[in-house]
Amino acid sequence: MMPVKDPLHPDRLKNKQRALRDGFALPLTLRVHRALSWLLRAQREEDDFDTRFIMLWIGFNAAYAGDLERALDDEGDGRRPGAASERERFDGFFRDLVRLDTDGRLYKALWTRFPQEIRILLDNRFVFAPFWKHHAGLPGGAGWEITFEAAKRAANAALAAGNTPVVLSILFDRLYVLRNQLLHGGATWNSAANRAQVRDGAAILGHLLPLFIDLMMDNPDEDWAMPLYPVIEE
Repeated sequence: MMPVKDPLHPDRLKNKQRALRDGFALPLTLRVHRALSWLLRAQREEDDFDTRFIMLWIGFNAAYAGDLERALDDEGDGRRPGAASERERFDGFFRDLVRLDTDGRLYKALWTRFPQEIRILLDNRFVFAPFWKHHAGLPGGAGWEITFEAAKRAANAALAAGNTPVVLSILFDRLYVLRNQLLHGGATWNSAANRAQVRDGAAILGHLLPLFIDLMMDNPDEDWAMPLYPVIEE
């Protein structure tokens, strides 16, 4: 078997984690261990994009999610004062990673690796939440076409300006809609109706998640919050 040369290959990341984990505080240990476990499992799903995307999203959740109290407070939907939304939590995670990413690896990944796939995803109304709110007659759906175009302009401007947190935020807005469609039974497994977004979403997340994990391991002194559902001894 040829040795794996890609430093972000899941097997290489696992080897790196084994070498460094004794120097990790418990929150980082749990986050990285859990995220890597799902990344490694997703690696085996080369043809099943639905399953691959779901496993990668769970790995992403394991990497960024923290603050159990807020997560258990109405599932963190913001209905109680001080409760953080899912969007707020992963936006904060992105800001932290970009701050720690002194070499601009995240920007380079977005700009050089997946510019076409990202633009296609941003152009897809079926992964835009206000589009579905409009069709369901829910608040927030009126004028979805205007907000859709505005979000695309904002993403393009952020890409041009190198504003990586904003690009990640808008991109993951789309991926979060795709996540909801799959996890809440809003899509058929292996459906031809949403193949492109599932395939591209899995490819983008499969490239970014290893980079997120690597940046976390490179910054063990960061004050990583205790992840959701820490290990409790019987």
